Amino acid sequence: MNLNITSYCKINNEACFLDGELFFTHENKEESLTKSVYKKLDIKYPKFYKMDVLSKYGFLATEILLQKNKHFQNYKDDEVALFFANSNSCIQTDLKYQETIKREKPSPSPSLFVYTLPNIVLGEIAIRNKWFGDNMFFVFPEFNAETILQYINTIFANEMTNACIIGWVNIIEDKNDVFLFSVERNITDDKLSKAKLTENNLKELYQK
Repeated sequence: MNLNITSYCKINNEACFLDGELFFTHENKEESLTKSVYKKLDIKYPKFYKMDVLSKYGFLATEILLQKNKHFQNYKDDEVALFFANSNSCIQTDLKYQETIKREKPSPSPSLFVYTLPNIVLGEIAIRNKWFGDNMFFVFPEFNAETILQYINTIFANEMTNACIIGWVNIIEDKNDVFLFSVERNITDDKLSKAKLTENNLKELYQK
Protein backbone atom coordinates (compact mmCIF):
# COMPACT_ATOMS: atom_id res chain seq x y z
CA MET A 1 0.00 0.00 0.00
CA ASN A 2 1.14 3.52 -0.78
CA LEU A 3 0.52 5.32 2.53
CA ASN A 4 1.87 8.71 3.52
CA ILE A 5 1.88 10.80 6.69
CA THR A 6 0.40 14.08 5.52
CA SER A 7 0.31 16.16 8.71
CA TYR A 8 1.01 15.87 12.43
CA CYS A 9 0.15 17.78 15.58
CA LYS A 10 1.67 17.71 19.05
CA ILE A 11 0.34 19.26 22.24
CA ASN A 12 2.15 19.42 25.58
CA ASN A 13 1.39 21.43 28.71
CA GLU A 14 2.60 24.70 27.25
CA ALA A 15 2.13 24.76 23.49
CA CYS A 16 0.74 23.21 20.31
CA PHE A 17 2.82 22.36 17.26
CA LEU A 18 1.67 21.66 13.70
CA ASP A 19 4.01 19.90 11.29
CA GLY A 20 6.94 20.73 13.54
CA GLU A 21 6.18 24.46 13.76
CA LEU A 22 4.80 26.37 16.72
CA PHE A 23 1.05 26.84 16.36
CA PHE A 24 0.08 28.20 19.77
CA THR A 25 1.75 29.09 23.07
CA HIS A 26 -0.26 28.98 26.28
CA GLU A 27 0.34 32.39 27.86
CA ASN A 28 -2.95 33.08 29.64
CA LYS A 29 -2.55 30.94 32.76
CA GLU A 30 -5.88 32.14 34.08
CA GLU A 31 -7.67 29.80 31.70
CA SER A 32 -7.01 26.24 30.66
CA LEU A 33 -4.90 25.39 27.65
CA THR A 34 -7.88 23.70 26.00
CA LYS A 35 -10.05 26.81 26.35
CA SER A 36 -7.27 29.04 24.99
CA VAL A 37 -6.72 26.80 21.96
CA TYR A 38 -10.46 26.60 21.33
CA LYS A 39 -10.60 30.40 21.18
CA LYS A 40 -7.52 30.51 18.96
CA LEU A 41 -9.18 28.15 16.47
CA ASP A 42 -12.25 30.44 16.39
CA ILE A 43 -14.73 27.61 15.98
CA LYS A 44 -18.31 27.61 17.21
CA TYR A 45 -19.12 24.26 18.77
CA PRO A 46 -20.83 24.76 22.17
CA LYS A 47 -20.75 21.03 22.91
CA PHE A 48 -16.99 21.40 23.38
CA TYR A 49 -17.48 22.82 26.88
CA LYS A 50 -19.31 19.66 27.98
CA MET A 51 -16.55 17.30 26.90
CA ASP A 52 -14.13 15.65 29.29
CA VAL A 53 -10.44 16.54 29.12
CA LEU A 54 -9.49 13.54 26.95
CA SER A 55 -12.13 14.41 24.37
CA LYS A 56 -11.15 18.08 24.38
CA TYR A 57 -7.54 17.33 23.55
CA GLY A 58 -8.39 14.82 20.85
CA PHE A 59 -10.98 17.19 19.41
CA LEU A 60 -8.63 20.19 19.39
CA ALA A 61 -5.69 18.31 17.89
CA THR A 62 -7.97 17.09 15.10
CA GLU A 63 -9.22 20.64 14.48
CA ILE A 64 -5.63 21.90 14.27
CA LEU A 65 -4.81 19.23 11.67
CA LEU A 66 -7.88 20.08 9.63
CA GLN A 67 -7.17 23.82 9.62
CA LYS A 68 -4.17 23.10 7.40
CA ASN A 69 -5.62 20.12 5.55
CA LYS A 70 -8.80 21.49 4.00
CA HIS A 71 -8.77 18.73 1.39
CA PHE A 72 -10.18 16.34 4.03
CA GLN A 73 -13.53 17.93 3.19
CA ASN A 74 -13.32 16.21 -0.19
CA TYR A 75 -13.43 12.71 1.28
CA LYS A 76 -16.73 10.87 1.46
CA ASP A 77 -18.09 10.36 4.97
CA ASP A 78 -17.15 6.66 5.02
CA GLU A 79 -13.62 7.14 3.64
CA VAL A 80 -12.11 8.60 6.83
CA ALA A 81 -11.19 6.31 9.73
CA LEU A 82 -10.11 7.10 13.29
CA PHE A 83 -7.63 5.18 15.41
CA PHE A 84 -6.62 6.47 18.86
CA ALA A 85 -4.66 4.99 21.75
CA ASN A 86 -3.14 5.87 25.11
CA SER A 87 -1.84 4.22 28.26
CA ASN A 88 -4.31 5.56 30.84
CA SER A 89 -7.71 5.22 29.21
CA CYS A 90 -10.03 7.93 30.59
CA ILE A 91 -8.58 7.85 34.13
CA GLN A 92 -9.02 11.59 34.75
CA THR A 93 -12.77 11.39 34.22
CA ASP A 94 -13.01 8.04 36.03
CA LEU A 95 -11.51 9.62 39.15
CA LYS A 96 -13.91 12.56 38.99
CA TYR A 97 -16.85 10.20 38.60
CA GLN A 98 -15.63 8.11 41.52
CA GLU A 99 -15.66 11.19 43.72
CA THR A 100 -19.34 11.80 42.97
CA ILE A 101 -20.09 8.21 44.05
CA LYS A 102 -18.10 8.46 47.29
CA ARG A 103 -19.99 11.47 48.61
CA GLU A 104 -22.05 11.02 51.78
CA LYS A 105 -25.21 11.29 49.69
CA PRO A 106 -24.11 9.81 46.36
CA SER A 107 -25.29 11.65 43.31
CA PRO A 108 -23.21 10.27 40.42
CA SER A 109 -22.98 12.77 37.62
CA PRO A 110 -24.61 11.51 34.41
CA SER A 111 -22.57 13.99 32.40
CA LEU A 112 -19.35 12.47 33.75
CA PHE A 113 -20.57 8.90 33.33
CA VAL A 114 -20.91 9.46 29.58
CA TYR A 115 -17.14 9.99 29.39
CA THR A 116 -16.02 6.96 31.42
CA LEU A 117 -15.26 5.20 28.14
CA PRO A 118 -12.11 6.28 26.29
CA ASN A 119 -13.61 5.81 22.83
CA ILE A 120 -16.09 8.64 23.42
CA VAL A 121 -13.45 11.04 22.06
CA LEU A 122 -13.77 9.25 18.71
CA GLY A 123 -17.52 9.74 18.78
CA GLU A 124 -17.13 13.46 19.43
CA ILE A 125 -14.75 13.85 16.48
CA ALA A 126 -16.86 11.69 14.18
CA ILE A 127 -20.05 13.61 15.00
CA ARG A 128 -18.35 16.97 14.51
CA ASN A 129 -16.98 15.99 11.08
CA LYS A 130 -19.74 13.57 10.02
CA TRP A 131 -17.26 10.73 9.49
CA PHE A 132 -18.70 7.22 9.48
CA GLY A 133 -15.60 5.18 8.69
CA ASP A 134 -13.93 2.59 10.93
CA ASN A 135 -12.86 3.75 14.38
CA MET A 136 -11.10 2.09 17.29
CA PHE A 137 -9.43 3.02 20.56
CA PHE A 138 -6.74 0.87 22.20
CA VAL A 139 -4.93 1.07 25.52
CA PHE A 140 -1.21 0.26 25.25
CA PRO A 141 1.47 0.42 27.99
CA GLU A 142 3.32 3.06 25.94
CA PHE A 143 3.53 4.56 22.48
CA ASN A 144 4.59 1.67 20.26
CA ALA A 145 5.26 2.59 16.63
CA GLU A 146 5.44 -1.02 15.47
CA THR A 147 2.04 -1.96 16.90
CA ILE A 148 0.42 1.26 15.72
CA LEU A 149 1.77 0.69 12.21
CA GLN A 150 0.28 -2.80 12.16
CA TYR A 151 -3.17 -1.47 13.05
CA ILE A 152 -2.94 1.32 10.47
CA ASN A 153 -2.20 -1.25 7.77
CA THR A 154 -5.19 -3.27 8.96
CA ILE A 155 -7.43 -0.20 8.71
CA PHE A 156 -6.30 0.53 5.15
CA ALA A 157 -6.86 -3.09 4.16
CA ASN A 158 -10.46 -1.91 3.93
CA GLU A 159 -10.46 -0.50 0.42
CA MET A 160 -13.12 2.06 1.36
CA THR A 161 -10.67 3.80 3.69
CA ASN A 162 -8.60 6.49 1.99
CA ALA A 163 -7.63 8.58 5.03
CA CYS A 164 -7.16 8.02 8.73
CA ILE A 165 -6.44 10.23 11.71
CA ILE A 166 -4.34 8.45 14.28
CA GLY A 167 -3.86 9.75 17.79
CA TRP A 168 -1.84 9.08 20.91
CA VAL A 169 -3.77 11.10 23.48
CA ASN A 170 -2.51 10.53 27.00
CA ILE A 171 -3.78 12.87 29.72
CA ILE A 172 -3.03 12.14 33.37
CA GLU A 173 -2.31 14.43 36.32
CA ASP A 174 -2.16 17.43 34.01
CA LYS A 175 0.65 15.88 31.96
CA ASN A 176 -0.30 16.16 28.31
CA ASP A 177 1.18 13.81 25.75
CA VAL A 178 -0.79 14.39 22.56
CA PHE A 179 0.44 13.30 19.14
CA LEU A 180 -2.00 13.16 16.22
CA PHE A 181 -1.18 12.54 12.60
CA SER A 182 -3.04 11.94 9.38
CA VAL A 183 -2.31 9.13 6.95
CA GLU A 184 -3.65 9.10 3.40
CA ARG A 185 -3.60 6.65 0.56
CA ASN A 186 -1.99 7.27 -2.84
CA ILE A 187 -0.93 10.87 -2.28
CA THR A 188 0.54 12.29 -5.50
CA ASP A 189 1.05 15.87 -4.34
CA ASP A 190 4.50 16.14 -2.75
CA LYS A 191 3.34 19.23 -0.85
CA LEU A 192 0.85 17.10 1.08
CA SER A 193 3.20 14.28 2.02
CA LYS A 194 5.37 14.89 5.08
CA ALA A 195 6.86 11.37 5.17
CA LYS A 196 6.31 7.81 4.09
CA LEU A 197 4.44 5.76 6.65
CA THR A 198 7.20 3.71 8.27
CA GLU A 199 7.97 2.61 11.81
CA ASN A 200 11.10 4.77 11.95
CA ASN A 201 9.27 7.86 10.71
CA LEU A 202 6.56 7.37 13.34
CA LYS A 203 9.15 7.12 16.09
CA GLU A 204 10.99 10.17 14.83
CA LEU A 205 7.88 12.36 14.62
CA TYR A 206 6.64 11.25 18.06
CA GLN A 207 10.00 11.97 19.70
CA LYS A 208 10.44 15.43 18.13
